Amino acid sequence: MTYQNILSTIDNGINTITINRPDKLNALNKATFEELGPAIQAAFDDETIYGLIITGAGEKAFVAGADISEFTGLSVEEGRRLSRTGHGVFNLIENGPKPIIAAVNGFALGGGCELAMACHLRVASENAMFGQPEVNLGLIPGYGGTQRLVQLIGKGKATELLMTAEMVKAEEALKLGLVNYVVPASGLLTKCIALLEKIHTKSPTAITEIIQCINAYYEDGVNGLETEINRFGNCVNTEDFKEGTAAFLEKRKASFPGK
Repeated sequence: MTYQNILSTIDNGINTITINRPDKLNALNKATFEELGPAIQAAFDDETIYGLIITGAGEKAFVAGADISEFTGLSVEEGRRLSRTGHGVFNLIENGPKPIIAAVNGFALGGGCELAMACHLRVASENAMFGQPEVNLGLIPGYGGTQRLVQLIGKGKATELLMTAEMVKAEEALKLGLVNYVVPASGLLTKCIALLEKIHTKSPTAITEIIQCINAYYEDGVNGLETEINRFGNCVNTEDFKEGTAAFLEKRKASFPGK
């Protein structure tokens, strides 16, 4: 597939997807969503890819928000349809079977902060800034921000940031638990690759089950403990489990087949 708004590169099993609208600070528009979803799904379907990195083009922004020009004149149902589109893509990311890291290389505001939060891990450059400024426009976050921000940093601070539209710098985001690491901009992708390579030494089938169990904690009407029980049962019937336990007993490094 030929992309106009994103770049997709694969190197040594890692798919880096770059939101490529630097003149718009990589703002998310409808066309970008239409490309991002299929690109993510293609990575999930490609057996040669074991992990993904999502980042933004240029040095200023990861994603500085949604394309507000597309919001004007919408009917109520059109607004809901737009929100569902973003939810669909971000839910695909959050529930994906392979680890996805957001490499936050600048402003991550509005939809950009929501995109970063949908990823499984977040690594920020020292110049990164996070925020949900939608109330300045008479809006609320529409792509999962009201839910994922609470999950990551707690109700009290999330409520404050959502109501005041205050931005937080990378170091504060780290203290709040919004990001996992803060690194110099020059080392951002290197850190993300190192994390994915470390994860890649573990069982791929177990990593997939971990993602689903964690997400079950937050899913309405789903018993997370029961999910864990069922998925633990799934694990003991895999080739990865057989290899992992054999390697442990034989005191050697496991070589997981991913099955």
